[in-house]
Amino acid sequence: MLYQLIIAGCLLSFMLNLILNLRSLRAPRPDSKVPEPAPLISILIPARDEEANIATCLESLQKQDYPNFEILVLDDNSSDNTAAIVRQIAAKDDRIRLLSGESLAEGWAGKPFACHQLAKEARGCWLLFTDADTIHAPHMLRSVLDLALELKPSLLSGFPQQLANSLPEKIATPVWYFVIMSWLPIWWLQRSKRPKPTLVIGQFLLFPREEYWRIGGHRAVKSRILEDVWLGVEVNRHGGRHIAIDLSPVVSCNMYQSLGALWKGLARSIYSVAAISPAALAGLIIAGYLFFLAPFYSLWNELFVVVSPSAWRNVIIFQVALIMVMRWLLDNHFKEPIISTLMHPVGFSFLFLDTLYASSLRVVGAGVHWKKRLYDRKSGVG
Repeated sequence: MLYQLIIAGCLLSFMLNLILNLRSLRAPRPDSKVPEPAPLISILIPARDEEANIATCLESLQKQDYPNFEILVLDDNSSDNTAAIVRQIAAKDDRIRLLSGESLAEGWAGKPFACHQLAKEARGCWLLFTDADTIHAPHMLRSVLDLALELKPSLLSGFPQQLANSLPEKIATPVWYFVIMSWLPIWWLQRSKRPKPTLVIGQFLLFPREEYWRIGGHRAVKSRILEDVWLGVEVNRHGGRHIAIDLSPVVSCNMYQSLGALWKGLARSIYSVAAISPAALAGLIIAGYLFFLAPFYSLWNELFVVVSPSAWRNVIIFQVALIMVMRWLLDNHFKEPIISTLMHPVGFSFLFLDTLYASSLRVVGAGVHWKKRLYDRKSGVG
């Protein structure tokens, strides 16, 4: 009974944290004004085998109502038609430039190296790194810059809306935000008078140019698979402040095209966490099971296995109700499909099993494949 009460109490604290996080996230405003004069913004897009996404991304950026920007796309040694598609679009729009990526340098992860090359070519006062699978509302640049000028961060990132295609993806994709928003006290980290590291999501990174180079740019995180998280660490280490905002009204991301790609993508991230602290990851795995899966198994046992109800049945029902309310609050905020909320045990089980899989890769030294590159202990990338 004490165990069940402790779980219920912790879930209550997680719900409070989630509510505070949702209330604290600023969002870009559609009625934002363009500053005078409008500073040049460099939109920097690393692209490796992105023929399925790059045209949609560029078309959404071409429609921006902000008057002063350039778009640089780096073809990172793609084996598909990425470069040809960008070249065709750029021929009709002089704001777009296609760069050919160099061969991957030793000791670098692929994305940091691509972003490093892009930054060296950028001319803007603001550097916006965004992924090739993102889609942007027409007022994105205007509204995000207005917020950045108000908040004055060294790095502005946030939470895009995550799109999904198939039913399994719709069930599994939103779970990642659920874990982050339940456990990480973003509201406290960002209100602290002394800058503290918080979550950075690499689908959208906006830097003032001088702040980017002051922390060393992507060279400072060249060997990191989770280069976005480590950029946040570097910003904090150099005395800067990172601000996370709600980007879902202006940016969406079709990050994975299949359930298999989702499995590999999450495994890549989790593998990097395992490289940082295996003990911390083990603790997160145990906590995830106890708080977000075990109550459902306990409820199933109470309803369909045991002959007579136990003394703590109502406490278990309360636990499950708390989790479902938390999922509804989050999924409703980010406009995620209701099926993900209803199928929470399935979606979380997917994340749980993927975490175990990625951890096993780290233990046996197998490494992870991403974008046709192998990252293992020998590569020095983690």
